[in-house]
Order: sequence, then C-alpha cells, then structure tokens
Amino acid sequence: MLSQKELKVLMYVRRLPAPLPRLALLAVIVASMAVSVSADIIEAVLVKVNGEILTKTDLEQRQVLALRSRGIQPADDEALKKAIADITPGLLVETIDEMLLVQRGKELGYKMTDEDFNRVVTRIRTDNKLDTDDAFLAALKQEGMTMADLRASLEKQMLVTRVQQAEVLGKISITEEEARKYHAEHVKDFTRPGQVTIREIQVAVAKSDKGINVGLDDEAKATADAARTRIVGGEAFEQVAGEVSGSPSRANGGLVGPLNPAELTPAFQELLKGLKPGDVSDVIRTPAGYQIVKLETQTADEVMTADDAHDRIADVIFEQKRQVEFKKYLEKQRAQAIIEWKNEEIKKAWQSKVGEPAPATN
Repeated sequence: MLSQKELKVLMYVRRLPAPLPRLALLAVIVASMAVSVSADIIEAVLVKVNGEILTKTDLEQRQVLALRSRGIQPADDEALKKAIADITPGLLVETIDEMLLVQRGKELGYKMTDEDFNRVVTRIRTDNKLDTDDAFLAALKQEGMTMADLRASLEKQMLVTRVQQAEVLGKISITEEEARKYHAEHVKDFTRPGQVTIREIQVAVAKSDKGINVGLDDEAKATADAARTRIVGGEAFEQVAGEVSGSPSRANGGLVGPLNPAELTPAFQELLKGLKPGDVSDVIRTPAGYQIVKLETQTADEVMTADDAHDRIADVIFEQKRQVEFKKYLEKQRAQAIIEWKNEEIKKAWQSKVGEPAPATN
C-alpha cells in the first residue's frame, strides 16, 4: 500500500490552460530532427532504453505538456522553435531517467494495487471537488485522458517514488556531529532578530509655495519642544502623542512596532543605540518636520540552539544529501543502461544536459 508521504508526490488532475497557439508546429520541428523513415513505418523511434522505446509522439506529448505547465505561449513560429529547443534537453533527461527508475521499480517487484489506485483517485476527486463519477470522467476527458491513462501515469510515479525511497532515501543518515557542525556554520540562519517597539510624536512643518517658511518651521519646533517638556515633566507619552502628533500612530498613543532594527534606516538605528527602554529622545529634525521618539521595549537577537533547531537542520542536511545521492544513483543507472540512440540530434540534446558522453548511436 502507498504511504501518506507517497500519496503527496503522486500526480493529481488539474485543469491546464487552453491549448497553445501553433503547437501543431511541434510535429514539423520534431520531424526535422528525426531520422528518415519509409512511408510504411507508423512511428519514429528516437531512442531505446534497455529495450523500451521513446517515440517521436511520446516526446511531442511531453513537449506540449511542458510548455503548458510553464505557461509558455510563443508569439510566433520562431519563438515556439526556441522554446522547444530550450526545454527539450532537460525533458529528455527527465524522461530517460524516469524510464530507468520505472524499469528498476518493476525489477524490484513494485506495482500499484487496485486498493492503491482507488485511494489516490479518491484523493484526486476530493482535492478537485469532483463529487460524481461523471464529473471525474469529464475532467479526465478534458485532459485527453482515460482511466487507464491515469492509472499508468500514477503507477509510474509510484514506482519512481518507491525506488527513491528504497535505494536512495533509505540509505541516507545524519549524525549528531554533522548537525552541530551545520548549526555552527549557519548561525545566522537560526537567529531570530531582536525587536523594538517605539512610541512617536510627529509634528509636520506646514508647506509653503515659497519654500521653507522660517516662521512655520519655528512654530512646529516650538510645538515639539513643548510636547517633550510635558513628557519629561511626567505626562504620559501616549497622552501627549494623542493630542499633538500628526502621525497615524496617534490613534494608538504613538505606538509603532514591533520592528526589526535591521530594517530601519541607519540614522534611526543610530538614534536607538543611545536609548534604553523608557528613554525619550531629543526633538529630532526630519524631512517632514520634527519627531520625538520613546523606546518602549527592546529585545536582543535570539539564537536557536542546535537542539531546538534539530528538525530544521535535519531537513536541510537530508535534502542536500538526497540531491547528491540521487544524482549519483541516476548516473549509475545511466551508465549501466543500454541506451540505443536512433536520432543524432536527440542524442546531442540529451548529452548537452546530462553533461556526459552518450552511449553510441546504433
């Protein structure tokens, strides 16, 4: 039976955008890459992987789906040709790797049972709100799929997942030493920035068409000075802010935050360095007028210990190892496979992406 983890990675039906314009040109493009065949050959074989064939039609279908899933809608024939040329190398690597993994899964005796399939179908229907059989079959038809197509696709993904779990993931381990070393080398990733909460009073200088009006500026400064005098004299900052401040924060007694100091301007960070919680700044000149700041609360950066961050660290290291080990595994599978290329251009496209010499064309 499939595990919950395996279910998450299996394909679910989704509605794709309308067919892309000019996708019929795919046949012309791929045909130009294919070897010449006589009129009585129905299907052009591009490559054989351990005896299993990948045909021109198979590749075209994957190209169409890849373009749709990436939201690529070329404006003209040349743009379409370029888009196909860009995606095809990676698509070939993915396709051949999938073929190798599915073949390996079958060798190991994995298969999708009726119970497995029904469970996945139920999940698909629930996730897509397809309450009736007719609605579900209509959704499949819209995607050009039958139940048999869906099962074949799901079984491929199930085989790939189980092979990875058995031959790659199940062999990955993480030591305590590795976890602590990672923590020490990435302390910033496990540091929760300190926060500050402030109260403010802002007194704007009224604008004048003639530039700076000294009289208006002096008036605003006097208002700010008077407000600070009241606060220093014992009146509550929030009360004075509610009466004097021109900032929207006046509705909350001038309260702003919590804030991450690292995200504040350098000048404001410098101002806060000279304050302790409860301190009130001098009257500060700003581009808009005058400001008074009270540092309400302040917390220091908090570093998670290696023990507290254990699960996060394990996830990161596991994923790093998974990528490395899975790459090695695929390289090994490719090296051991009998890959017979029937099309030189397709071979070169695969080789350009996989980064290693391709087996000889037969």
